[in-house]
Amino acid sequence: LLQAIPSADIELAFSGGKDSSVILKLVQMAGIKFTPIYKNTTIDPSGNIQFCKSMGCIITPPHKTFFELVQERGFPTRRARFCCEVLKEYKIKDYVIIGVRKAESTARAKRYNEPEICRVYGNKGKKKADGSNYCKQYLPIVNWTDEDVKEFIEKYDVKCNPLYYVDGKFDVTMRLGCICCPLQRIKKQQADFLANPRMVRLYI
Repeated sequence: LLQAIPSADIELAFSGGKDSSVILKLVQMAGIKFTPIYKNTTIDPSGNIQFCKSMGCIITPPHKTFFELVQERGFPTRRARFCCEVLKEYKIKDYVIIGVRKAESTARAKRYNEPEICRVYGNKGKKKADGSNYCKQYLPIVNWTDEDVKEFIEKYDVKCNPLYYVDGKFDVTMRLGCICCPLQRIKKQQADFLANPRMVRLYI
């Protein structure tokens, strides 16, 4: 799949999560040219940007910070996650490799059924005449389970974000993401606030 991508100008969408580390290793093993890119959301966990830099990523700044969006549109909710659209879901290159897995959620299991998909950004899914909002996405681990991910990481000694290690033990069930994401359970949001008091002040 990866070696069949018809371009040498490929983005590897790197978030700092375990799946990103896995696809980075897979692409290196495939021997193709690529550029790892981290889209800065301005509300990712402490240390995440440093980890992404250590993995060779280019850090792209957002057009607007999370709190600038909040000032304009209010806080995002489970039904209105405009923050993802602005901070994460925008095109950089025509070809992009991403670490999405169906096992992550029911919604993703319904949405992603093929290892290669077309994606149109903005304009409610309408493709622009010049193709500037259109890209081809490749999902090399779309059908992998948590156990598949853990086995691969252990077998190939994949470097993962230090946030996945609790008392020195790797936790494959842990998911990294934006601090206090509305999709998180209340207990996780509370834990985020406790660990990030500066974020509490910004929210207030």
